[in-house]
Amino acid sequence: MSKKTKRSRGGLLDPIDRNAEILFGLFMVLTFTGTLSVASAGREEVRTMLLAAIGCNTAWGLVDGVMYVLRNLVARGRKAMLVRDVRAAATPEDGHRLIGEAMGALSDPMTTPQFEHLRQWILHLPAEASAPPRLMTSDLRAALGVFVLVFASTFPVVLPFMFIDDLHLAMRVSSLIAIAMMFLCGYGWATYAGVNAWLAGLV
Repeated sequence: MSKKTKRSRGGLLDPIDRNAEILFGLFMVLTFTGTLSVASAGREEVRTMLLAAIGCNTAWGLVDGVMYVLRNLVARGRKAMLVRDVRAAATPEDGHRLIGEAMGALSDPMTTPQFEHLRQWILHLPAEASAPPRLMTSDLRAALGVFVLVFASTFPVVLPFMFIDDLHLAMRVSSLIAIAMMFLCGYGWATYAGVNAWLAGLV
């Protein structure tokens, strides 16, 4: 798939990845905001929590960005290996079997002519389709996007602690913001999947 086609279908990160990264960041920061005690926490404890939450999501964003790049490389490597295996298959039937294994249950209703059509398409792919995967600029841009999403998801939840002196009120506002963000992530996922968006958001 060309870069142009990929961008036309939703950019470097699809809605599943975007919402997942925001949720990961939310879950991480909530593990810190949830440790505060209204009865005993003071400004120093709040400051420590804020630094810990920001530092944790910075580290998590970096790790998740690197893992995203590795997943892309592995996925492209698997596709290239399939192309090489199909081209090296001793018989058309062996090529059909390899294609079926790669497609899984999607290949169940396919007929032999359809398998052969796919095999011929693979045979006529350009040479780079079977080349070992390499790091691409789009991988780095997507990794940066992952980092930004995880890192930025920290701030809506911790901002109330920066601007509201009443710790009890700050915790309630922070929780409402986190709930609203989680609802929007679920709503976005469901819209992308074509299912009941309000139900998914509430869940």
